Amino acid sequence: MSAVHGILSRMKQDLALVRGSIMEGLVFRTSTFASIIGNLIYLVIIYFLWKAIYDSSPTDTVNGMTFYDAMVYLVLASAMFNFLNNFVVWDLGRGYQSGEIVEFLVKPIDYQRYLFWGTSGNSIVTFLITFLPTFFAVYFITHGSFSLGINLVFFAVSVVLAVAINFCMDFFVGTICFYTQSIWGVNIMKEVVISLLSGATIPLAFFPEQLRKIVDFLPFQAIYHTPLHLLTGEGLVISDYMKAIGVQLLWAFVMLFISKAFWKRSLKALTINGG
Repeated sequence: MSAVHGILSRMKQDLALVRGSIMEGLVFRTSTFASIIGNLIYLVIIYFLWKAIYDSSPTDTVNGMTFYDAMVYLVLASAMFNFLNNFVVWDLGRGYQSGEIVEFLVKPIDYQRYLFWGTSGNSIVTFLITFLPTFFAVYFITHGSFSLGINLVFFAVSVVLAVAINFCMDFFVGTICFYTQSIWGVNIMKEVVISLLSGATIPLAFFPEQLRKIVDFLPFQAIYHTPLHLLTGEGLVISDYMKAIGVQLLWAFVMLFISKAFWKRSLKALTINGG
């Protein structure tokens, strides 16, 4: 009974954090709408860039993707970026520089768990406000360029795993501030690497074959490419879905283990105000 009580108590704590994060996301709506405007500008640039690429091509299909296939992929990837961008790295950096992180270390809750559930609510709000409208707009504008069926179930599971993997990566990178004292440069490098190798800015179908083989063995493609492939890919069967989810699940456990181990090791190097 004590084990069940402990699990229920943890669930109540997590739900309280999610609820608080949702309320925060609803209060600070201006930043969400600013992100939407920024993404619209980004998509206009992307549209003309890829239009020029396809106009210069002798065929309508490049690397197995038409212009509209590429645009659907990139628009949905941009919408995914909104709720995957959780600012955990900056929270860790600010907490370290201000010394507030020490207050959390003495509390009876795992700090990584606290940050995950404390940011998940805002991700839910952003998903509902930005991704869902974008998803339905793309579907109807393209007259159903991708099917809606069992792929939606696997896409939902894949998105949850993508959020977990991305969070663990951010937590790992944020912990580096214990050694560098500043996180800005490291975080910029992280964002560039993930955006490129995850397929967020360039579909992996356009990667050179040798680079694509390397990327397939890295966790980055599990963040953007895998969910979008499961959603928009054609001719996929149950075994394809299960294999993709299995790879994501493996990377989720691996990144969770690595981020936790690095966090515990880095606590020994933690210095606040010279202490």
